[in-house]
Parts: sequence; C-alpha cells; structure tokens
Amino acid sequence: MTHRLSALIFDVDGTLAETERDGHRVAFNESFMAHSLNWFWSDGLYGELLKITGGKERLAHFIEHYQPDMPNGMPIETLINTLHQEKNKRYLQILQAGKIPLRPGVLRLLNAARNSGVKLAIATTTTLENVHHLLSCTLSSDAINWFDVIAAGDVVAAKKPAPDIYFYALEKLQLPANECVAIEDSANGLQAALQAELTTLITLNDYTANENFTGAALVVNQLGEPDAPCQAIAGSMGGSNCVDLALFNRLINRE
Repeated sequence: MTHRLSALIFDVDGTLAETERDGHRVAFNESFMAHSLNWFWSDGLYGELLKITGGKERLAHFIEHYQPDMPNGMPIETLINTLHQEKNKRYLQILQAGKIPLRPGVLRLLNAARNSGVKLAIATTTTLENVHHLLSCTLSSDAINWFDVIAAGDVVAAKKPAPDIYFYALEKLQLPANECVAIEDSANGLQAALQAELTTLITLNDYTANENFTGAALVVNQLGEPDAPCQAIAGSMGGSNCVDLALFNRLINRE
C-alpha cells in the first residue's frame, strides 16, 4: 500500500534554527547575571544539559545535580520560574537582533509544502511564545499561521522523549502517522517520534552529532539547498542532493 505525504511535523530548537548555543544558552547566562547569580553555562556544560528537555526542567536538573550557590529565602520553584521568564525575555531580544537565522533548506521546504498542500505542524518542548517569536523574527509576522498545528510547551505533561507531543499533534492534524514525517535534531526527539510511529528525518547540529539515531529513516547534516547539497550521514538520499517532498514520499513508503 502506497502512503501519500500529508504533513511535515517540525521540532523547533536546533531543527528550524540553531537556537541553542547562541540563543537560549546566552539568554540563560544573561538571566543568571540579571539575578546576581554566579552561575555560568559553558558551551560544553550546556551540551550536557540539553539531554534534559524543557528549559524549566533543565534548570531543575542543574540545581539538583550541580548544586550551585543558591539565593537565600526563595523557593526553588519560584526561582526556576523567575529565571525562565527572564531567559525568555532575553532570548526574544537576541531573536529581534537578527542573530539566529533559519537553518539551510528550512524556508525552501516550508514553501514547497505550502505550495503542494502538505500540512505543516510543530511539535516542541519550547513555549508557544518562543515559537511565535522565532517564526516572526525569521519569516514574517504572520508565519505562525503557516502551520496547521502548533504543539508547544506544556500542552502535554510529559516532554520528549515521551511521545505525547507527537500524539497531540497527530490528533489535531487528524492524520495517521504513516502519512506524516517528523523532522528532528536530537535522540530525545527521535525517540518521541518513533514511539508515535512516525517516519523521522534527523538534521544534525554540533550538540547532537554524536547521539544515537538508530531508527531514523535518514540522518543528514542539514536540509540543504540546490546549490549547497546536504550530506547523508545514515540512510539513502535516493539520488536527491537536498531534502525535498519527493524524498519524504520515498521515506514514508520505505523506497
């Protein structure tokens, strides 16, 4: 039985744009400074912390396992919420300064899907506000309307690698998993998508290059452009030099 591609479901951070190293990490450190904390997340430490999905969850993990100096008299939950709100404000300023462009091939693929009637969705642990800001700053003020479904933040209780966010997206899309492809950048994201029985393509970044992507239909270094081909790390491009809708159709049909 041949399946037709009906929707693309994108992760956000690290997938649509390289938001982590020069975006969220910098914003977290600015948040710490703003609240007179002597905490600093280096590039290497942040790579370790990214194994924990969700900004507030990442803060809680850091406090529990790294035992940094803590301010007196503030409950941990209040501190985490305060720092996370400050981080998001700083992150928006970084986006508005134009410091975080989309990854290669993202805009091309979004336009191809829209022109072909393929639905677009987002499934991410980041907040809806951050999704809106990223799309507004890199695409257009109404770009969030390009997407049929935005599954973001705390819309489900269990975050990736739990599959809940993908089940939610599929339910809202009203589509079966075998007509959709998930585009992810991390092992946590891959496990979430696979548990939802989604064909999954991985676009690597520096933080995730050494993770285990067993089960992915294809692993590439980026989505690529016609004049700047992507590289297949695992799996076959089937003759394509960049990720396109024809390739996704082949992937969901295991061709």
